[in-house]
Amino acid sequence: MPDGAQPILDVRDLKTVFLTRGGEVHAVNDVSFDLRPGELLGVVGESGSGKSVTMMSLIGLLPMPPAEIRSGRAIFDGLDLLQADDDTLRAIRGARIGFVFQDPMTSLNPVFTVGFQLMEPLRKHMGMSKAQARARAAELLDLVGIPDAAARLKDYPHQFSGGMRQRVMIAIALACDPQVLIADEPTTALDVTIQAQIIELVKDLRRKLGMAIVWITHDLGVIAGIADRVMVMYGGQVVEQAPVRELFSDPQHPYTRALLQTVPSLRGKRAERLRVIEGQPPVLGAPPAACPFRPRCGHALERCGRENPRRLAVRPGHEVACFWDPASGGERHA
Repeated sequence: MPDGAQPILDVRDLKTVFLTRGGEVHAVNDVSFDLRPGELLGVVGESGSGKSVTMMSLIGLLPMPPAEIRSGRAIFDGLDLLQADDDTLRAIRGARIGFVFQDPMTSLNPVFTVGFQLMEPLRKHMGMSKAQARARAAELLDLVGIPDAAARLKDYPHQFSGGMRQRVMIAIALACDPQVLIADEPTTALDVTIQAQIIELVKDLRRKLGMAIVWITHDLGVIAGIADRVMVMYGGQVVEQAPVRELFSDPQHPYTRALLQTVPSLRGKRAERLRVIEGQPPVLGAPPAACPFRPRCGHALERCGRENPRRLAVRPGHEVACFWDPASGGERHA
């Protein structure tokens, strides 16, 4: 990743709300981040923290209604994605921004061959002939490590294992050489051996193709081995952001520390119980007026119940939204 490179994606103050029968759900609250060319940004947090909704908001993948983007901007190569019309977003999705969905078992259409689903974006976005698209589709399957690629183009999704289907999903996302790849928990439904293969595959493709990647996950162990920078989300907002090594060596937010403590370790006593974060994530019926992690935090201050902390830089490139200072054990001073 070039030092000082201009962001390829710059998101500021994104707010996404779902309109439900029970009222509004404020799923994403003032999220801001950037992504630089060639960088891998890890996005971590529990289920319901807003990770997937944030990324799907950017490229128009949420049904509207019930979803509604209240404010924000997302500049991608000079274009504000949040102001783009449907035709513009359709031209960008798959061509310039690839998306790997969470569940390979349900993301592929069962009534079309894998070859058809690979060739469709090539013909639509790149104007290839049928023969050109078929040849490129075979190259893509070979690129993601599927043996006998050309022959397997005529197979249907049910003829592939879960790991192979995820490879097909990655091949579809890479078909048009996108500048950005968003991978939404791409290894969640796979066993650990296949997970390791997919992670190695993405690392290899990143080296070969030089694309920027957003990797959404709840698995901090995965992030430690592949990310350049990590963004931690909770309650629909970013609570900490830092280079990966600094986040693991000196986490500043109590939620980040709690997440790291829940990661199983091979060291220590064999009988030691796994740690958990007590309590439940918040149900956001309104924009958070106080720190959303306060009910589950062991370091909450009186101020945490009165206002929602804004992100402050503790070091260059390391930001945290928290009033508690782990160095002093008291209140953080800006």
